[in-house]
Amino acid sequence: MKRTRVVAAGVATSLTLALALSACAPADDESAGQDGGTPEAGDITLWLAGADTNDDLRKYLVDTFEKENPGSTLTIEEQDWTDLVTKLTTALPDAANTPDVVEIGNTQAPTFTYAGAFREISPELYEELGGDKLLQSFVEAGSIDDTKYALPYYYGSRFMFYRKDIWKKAGLDVPQTLEEFGDSVKKLRSKKQSGFAMGGQDWRNGISWVFANGGELAVKDGDQWKSTLSDPKTVAGLEQWQDVFEGSSNLPATAKDVAYWDFLNDGTDGEAPDAATIMAPGWARWSIGDLVKGDDGKEVPDGMADDSKFDIFALPGVDGGVAPVFAGGSNLAVSAKSQHPELAENLLKVVYSDEYQTKLAQAGLGPANSDFDKLMTVDADGNPNKFGEVTVQTAQASKLTPAAPGWAAVEGALVYEELFQKIAEGDDVKMLAAQYDEKLTPMLNGQAG
Repeated sequence: MKRTRVVAAGVATSLTLALALSACAPADDESAGQDGGTPEAGDITLWLAGADTNDDLRKYLVDTFEKENPGSTLTIEEQDWTDLVTKLTTALPDAANTPDVVEIGNTQAPTFTYAGAFREISPELYEELGGDKLLQSFVEAGSIDDTKYALPYYYGSRFMFYRKDIWKKAGLDVPQTLEEFGDSVKKLRSKKQSGFAMGGQDWRNGISWVFANGGELAVKDGDQWKSTLSDPKTVAGLEQWQDVFEGSSNLPATAKDVAYWDFLNDGTDGEAPDAATIMAPGWARWSIGDLVKGDDGKEVPDGMADDSKFDIFALPGVDGGVAPVFAGGSNLAVSAKSQHPELAENLLKVVYSDEYQTKLAQAGLGPANSDFDKLMTVDADGNPNKFGEVTVQTAQASKLTPAAPGWAAVEGALVYEELFQKIAEGDDVKMLAAQYDEKLTPMLNGQAG
């Protein structure tokens, strides 16, 4: 299960300065081979965030790396998402204790990249690892201009999980436009049931309405970032989201990281569910529905097992098609202070190999290389896999938050949670947009807000 990524306030606000002072240049290359030869053997460490990389994937990484680099070892250490930024802030500048390769959330990547915490990925290595076939929005999150520092590891996507039986009983079909979606979930609302359950502070889902209307949270103007909440397209998206929240959700304006997936399941003694529709990352599938027996013999919920009761669809765009949604996922980078940078780069070659990209797709994690997306869209027998199809479809249309140097500070200060709560409470969107543009612009550029 994907854990919520939390950036500690206070840590994030001082992160750029702390890393810029101490991690702006790589350590002396003690392991590089002469004249492009084999690097000297050594021991390297990979930090993985959370448990998404399963045991089979981890074993493959260790075994393959050590086979391809005789005499060297790979140690994988799992870090919790909740204090990952804090640990990286301490470890990355310390050449004696830095992990050699790190997994980091895609929204956290820009701050570390701008701070000089990561080793540059040469154009030659970038092409060898997949080049333009790699998920470009994630590449951009780990780049400064045309120089790459952090590359996509895997992606997750978010879409609509819904009670197909409830929608059908109400005579409603899968909506084809964003306006139809809003109209439908309003009709499904009752005193006990949200037509669409969303917390007022849930900006990560809510910004899909901004993107769908052609708006942006911020843009780069020269060498500075500028918050663009007051742009008419952004305002239109926020106002549309406000209307949907007020008309369809029973959750309070103060709610944010709630377990939406629980709302789709029937209550005790056959009670009706608390929601007819939710928006969640793909892994919510495994918290929805009745228990089924998995490949390992254990019983787990599977929200795709009973397609008469549960189903999914991509959030539709304003004029149809698929709305851009906020993409989840991770990036990988080599520490600028790694004592074994060539071995670290050799590990990246294992990660971006055809074999490992295949394994990622088969494990239900969106592969970094788009050539392997097709593996997500069919099951083991070659039959169409709707879950994989929608995951790929929504990921291809997805967007990321601005790759601004101060983005981690913005997240850490919970600015968008505060903004969206006020919008959910019914405050004037244009007034709030102007107010928060003034607050956010300096923060995006690493200055105090």
